[in-house]
Amino acid sequence: MNKNRYLSRIEDCIAHGHYKATWQSLCQHPEPAWYRNAKFGIFIHWGVYSVPAFGGEWYPRQMYLQGTPEFEHHRQTYGEHKSFGYKDFIPLFKAENFDAGAWMDLFASAGARYVMPVAEHHDGFQMYDSQLSRWNAANMGPKRDILRELKTAADAAGITFCVSSHRAEHFWFFDGGLQFESDVLDLETADFYGPPQHGSPDHHDLYANPPSREHMEDWLVRTCELVDQYQPRVVWFDWWIQHTAFKPYLRKFAAYYYNRALEWGVEVAINNKYDAYAYGSTVFDIERGQLSEINPRLWQNDTAIAKNSWGYTHNNDFKTARSIIQDLVDIVSKNGCLLLNVGPRPDGTIAPEETAVLREIGNWLRVNGEGIYDTTHWKTFGEGPTQVPQGAFTDTNRTDFTEQDIRFTYKGGVVYAFVMQTPASGKVRIKSFNTRQRVSLLETPIERVTILGHPNPVTGSRNEESCDFTIEGRIESDYPICFKVELA
Repeated sequence: MNKNRYLSRIEDCIAHGHYKATWQSLCQHPEPAWYRNAKFGIFIHWGVYSVPAFGGEWYPRQMYLQGTPEFEHHRQTYGEHKSFGYKDFIPLFKAENFDAGAWMDLFASAGARYVMPVAEHHDGFQMYDSQLSRWNAANMGPKRDILRELKTAADAAGITFCVSSHRAEHFWFFDGGLQFESDVLDLETADFYGPPQHGSPDHHDLYANPPSREHMEDWLVRTCELVDQYQPRVVWFDWWIQHTAFKPYLRKFAAYYYNRALEWGVEVAINNKYDAYAYGSTVFDIERGQLSEINPRLWQNDTAIAKNSWGYTHNNDFKTARSIIQDLVDIVSKNGCLLLNVGPRPDGTIAPEETAVLREIGNWLRVNGEGIYDTTHWKTFGEGPTQVPQGAFTDTNRTDFTEQDIRFTYKGGVVYAFVMQTPASGKVRIKSFNTRQRVSLLETPIERVTILGHPNPVTGSRNEESCDFTIEGRIESDYPICFKVELA
């Protein structure tokens, strides 16, 4: 496909479409109702980097940075970089046991409402059939259009299909291989390894060392091709698109995508981190982190079951289902969604540890999903002693939730009060339900209280300090339990 012709098509769509490439126009784009109600989705980091399965999905960069563990591991395991580079992993990425339908069955059983495979990671290998690059899964490696298979299976399972693009960082991702004799210097693979940057730019400086116009136009066309071919309901972007040089291209993409969605008759959204897009034009995303308070606009936490990597590695350290469920409740109570990542093996199977976690989450949601799906935040997100740190890369920093930690959601005259740790005593005190004038967040009388999924009767009394519930009989659970508080 001719890049200039595609760029003209993009400009024409914006010129004649409802949305223009301005913040004023883009900030009028509404949040999708389906997204607000979905609450829980699955992220998938799967690509060529799963073959070495060492260090994580940044292996393709780190293996070319002299002095890193990945650099030494690569030399010891595969030989010199000039003879066996990252491109040589592609034929080993066979996906011989990949079954998109089986994946969707698992994700549906986990209670996921949307799914987001990585369409292209920083390494530049597209997991779909592209007319813009030969380095894609339909042409090499698996020789299958992975994204098409996942979309078809997701549609059949009733799971909303989304995609992520990490293409922006490709501009500098392989620059380490230019510092010594490696295959990155081979002109025959220049269309894979990226622009020939001699010297390593400071890619953390978002004002200096801008990406080239050629790279940004390539990014725009690739991303629009992805939208046109697969019609995703969310497009998620990694960091570095917030580089100031990207701003006009970000606006063009959003206008094009939003206009195309109007043509399709569907609701869509863009995810971005930090301040890449103007506030109100997209759905804000926090990597491996949460918020400490309610956000008035929908937001999302993306994190992984594995603590140490997004992609598959031989030594992944996995979170427990309990901690993820607690985080899901906390996120939803603050008007957010949880996007939880799995990292499949190179053959296309999902690790048994991740499978077990997903099934446990699904078991819990089948009982407690009423208080999660289709809810909104209440007057306060909750109460209790445990402080959830705010910001990116804080997902393993919080202390354990206690019996005193309560999180609230709301739907149609019902407040759902999640007790984050099942009380051994059977007694629960909720201070937010006190009767004190001008202080109480719940002035309406309580008509009935039950516990989702448990027959145990609940008795209670309210006073100026709190509402005290007593559960009759013992509830054995390692997970949060949910009081359904029906208002008069």
